[in-house]
Amino acid sequence: MRGRAVIIHELADAMAALEAAAELGVPVTLLSAPGGAASVGAGWFDAVVREARAAFPQVPADAVLDCGDRADLAQAALRHGLKAICFRGSAAVAARLADIAGQQGAVLYRRFPRALDPFGVADRAAACRAWLAERSG
Repeated sequence: MRGRAVIIHELADAMAALEAAAELGVPVTLLSAPGGAASVGAGWFDAVVREARAAFPQVPADAVLDCGDRADLAQAALRHGLKAICFRGSAAVAARLADIAGQQGAVLYRRFPRALDPFGVADRAAACRAWLAERSG
């Protein structure tokens, strides 16, 4: 993952994260909420990430969909074409999923990273700037 992670619950979160990263000149990782594959799905996550990236094409940004321990959702995300997922299920299943991901040029992460969760924050942009500046400063 490039840069610090910001959890996105809606397009406004992704836009705030990318805007802050653009201002600071740093990379960022857009991360679904824990278990996001089950709650919002790969299609929604992909659409939000694509729209935000289109608004800030100059920002190096990774996007990771968290699949929790659901191998079926991890496979669906890979079939959808996502290039990075997080799977926190068994090591044996993770090894098989990592092989599938690798064959598709995707990456499987095993740990949900430390991330800013802007849910309920009044000024998302300011929160993202402060979070992303922590490592860039």
